Amino acid sequence: MTIWERRIAAYDWEAIAVSLDKEGWAILPGLLDASECDEMAGLYEPTDAFRSHVHMARHGFGQGEYRYFSYPLPSLVETVRTHLYPYIAPIANGWYDRMGIDVRFPQDHASFLERCHAAGQMRPTPLLLEYKQGDYNCLHQDLYGDHIFPLQVAVLLSEPGEDFTGGEFVLTEQRPRMQSRAVVVPLGKGDGVLFAVNIRPHRGTRGDYRVTLRHGVSMLRSGKRHTLGVIFHDAA
Repeated sequence: MTIWERRIAAYDWEAIAVSLDKEGWAILPGLLDASECDEMAGLYEPTDAFRSHVHMARHGFGQGEYRYFSYPLPSLVETVRTHLYPYIAPIANGWYDRMGIDVRFPQDHASFLERCHAAGQMRPTPLLLEYKQGDYNCLHQDLYGDHIFPLQVAVLLSEPGEDFTGGEFVLTEQRPRMQSRAVVVPLGKGDGVLFAVNIRPHRGTRGDYRVTLRHGVSMLRSGKRHTLGVIFHDAA
């Protein structure tokens, strides 16, 4: 077993599944160590490692910027994507079964990517985001085609209170006939948050129903913040 397989297997996946069912998110503490965070943040330069560069303000997405990686992905990004997937695919399948969605996900990520690519979703979606003072990310969903994996991960690469202030990771949840519920997810450097991409099941008194989630980042008050986003479906 590799160090990454041991690191991911060490999480309490039963508790993570419970948190996802209850809240729509769960923290993966220490998913990356400090040196890995610095390595990833240091990649944020205009190189061939990225396929595109997005300035959020130009598109009304907020303020700040991000870069989508090209294939082949950096080894660390590929490792996270590949080794997390087998643990969350059963959770995703359980969610879709409860929501009555007639889609099931294979156990390995390579097989799921084959499905995406056969449908024309061939562009990699993992990305690095950079925020500076005054930047923020509007509430949104990362949907890139018909084939959507319902969970994704964001890893904070900077140290709150030292590298930046403000810039909290925010999730909102909309239940039918109810006002939206917002939560600020507490993250330290290297922590990942595993969360619902767009919808998840919620168990009510009459059975399961769907709730809609969006995520974003509040305004940075000072400093600079880097984030690694790991999305499991590719883009059309």
